Amino acid sequence: MSDTKNSPDETTPNFSDLMADVKPLNHDRVTRSNGPIRKNRSKALHRDAASEEIEQVIDGLSSEAVEIVESEEELLFAAPGVQIRVMKRLRKGHIPWEAGIDLHGMTIDTARDELSHFIRDAQRNSCRAVLVVHGKAFSQSGQKPILKSYVNDWLRQLPQVLAFCSAQARDGGTGALYVLIKQNR
Repeated sequence: MSDTKNSPDETTPNFSDLMADVKPLNHDRVTRSNGPIRKNRSKALHRDAASEEIEQVIDGLSSEAVEIVESEEELLFAAPGVQIRVMKRLRKGHIPWEAGIDLHGMTIDTARDELSHFIRDAQRNSCRAVLVVHGKAFSQSGQKPILKSYVNDWLRQLPQVLAFCSAQARDGGTGALYVLIKQNR
């Protein structure tokens, strides 16, 4: 007695044949080395619109109001289990960052989406540390650093992030963060 369910059907196409002409997508989400940083070139984005965005949730990251941090405030976060000596090396800039992203001028929703994609791509590309530039809101006098505050909140929620801290002055100081990425096993 023959089982026709398990025998290959001559009319069923072969997966390899179907995928023969498919080409991988090129993208620029993560740039290796201390080279160029992705940057949004349009400087005249709407800061007011960013703070009035409709709440959305992307990758579990909300645009709902967060605790506002000060422009010059140093940020520091370590997930449970991160060693103190690793944090000291990260803070001193002794763990070289391998990719970077500049979120200046982006709306809250755009920045959240870009940051989420960037961190996932960094982990997928086995980056140990990355640089995230969020700015300090000095370009608009009297404005609070809204984007810095959101980035501080979002990075704490992303499972790929082991730790982060404000960068050394050469890499942006309190307007940027060194982010330690969890390695895939």
